[in-house]
Amino acid sequence: MALTGVRIVLVEPAGPMNVGAIARVMKNFGLYNLILVNPQCDPRSPEAMKMAVHAKDILESAVVVATLPEALQGCIRAIATTARVRDWETPLETPRNALPWLLEEPEKPSALIFGREDRGLSNEELNYAQRFIRIPTSDIYPSLNLATAVGICCYELGQQLEIAQPQTTQEIELAPFELVEAYYQQLESLLLNIGYIYPHTAASRMEKFRQLYNRARLTTNEVAMLRGVFRQVEWALNNRNDDENL
Repeated sequence: MALTGVRIVLVEPAGPMNVGAIARVMKNFGLYNLILVNPQCDPRSPEAMKMAVHAKDILESAVVVATLPEALQGCIRAIATTARVRDWETPLETPRNALPWLLEEPEKPSALIFGREDRGLSNEELNYAQRFIRIPTSDIYPSLNLATAVGICCYELGQQLEIAQPQTTQEIELAPFELVEAYYQQLESLLLNIGYIYPHTAASRMEKFRQLYNRARLTTNEVAMLRGVFRQVEWALNNRNDDENL
């Protein structure tokens, strides 16, 4: 039951046979929620259906969306996969270490995000995740087929299902994706208003803020508190400007 809330998100998959193979391996390990972001192939083509074998129902029920934020609506936890080593403070983890985290609140949606076959996920797309995994492979030939990478992660999720337990020691309500995104928009607007960032540097500076807050794994109450601070700051700025104009 815990795996039913996990979304397998494929960003712009190009190979119908890959998509079909992914549907098959998802069903092998009890995952059924497939989200396709702007697919570059027909996920219900004869090639895809042939590779899916007895998992055609997963292809038929797959949800197609235009953007990654649409795929993450309602999610409180998101892990992204990457094959590249990045100079971020957030560490790259193995699937075995990181994936059980997706199952800690099985009643709430979570997402495991995979990038394009040829170039993976962009830095902007990685910003939507809180944790990142890299599948350890041989230095001699490190590149993995997309369906193989999904299969390894589905296997690890299936193996961890029995030991992943919901948090019962304290009530922690992680903020859903759309609430955190609204907070980032408010933060960027305020920082532009006070001159801390400028339009031409906003994207790179906001990337750093996203990394910081994603590591913190903000709760709904914490986001509400931060947005309340911003509203008070905006009120103070507006009243100061009114006083100066008197």
